Amino acid sequence: MLKVGFVCVHNSLRSQIAEAMFNHYGKSIAEAYSAGTETKNQINPDAVRILKAYKGIDMSRQKSKLIDTLPKLDIRLTMGCEVECPTVFARFYDVWDLEDPTGQPDSAFIKTIDLIETKILKLIKEIKAGKYN
Repeated sequence: MLKVGFVCVHNSLRSQIAEAMFNHYGKSIAEAYSAGTETKNQINPDAVRILKAYKGIDMSRQKSKLIDTLPKLDIRLTMGCEVECPTVFARFYDVWDLEDPTGQPDSAFIKTIDLIETKILKLIKEIKAGKYN
């Protein structure tokens, strides 16, 4: 089974949403992970609250993790937070340019969630089509 990694600096918001959404929509076709070059004490509570209320996806049990905890990845996606990942190799990689909604109104979180969902659903479709084999 393919392994997909979502990487950001703090692994507390965008990469966590991406991991939760991928595992919600595509857990039967690949395993998703997230990690950061640094960690936070907790996942952004607004992200947890809004993702649950808006999409019914619960990521409250996820924890912020460092990139050295990632397994060998097939696909690595960074969240557009200018993070360098020289130690995280993958056969395929891309940068998703996503703004950080921290400190903004719920509508900014919803915009980010919608963008991530669109990218996740496209990625799942590509995996199913064999693009990453």
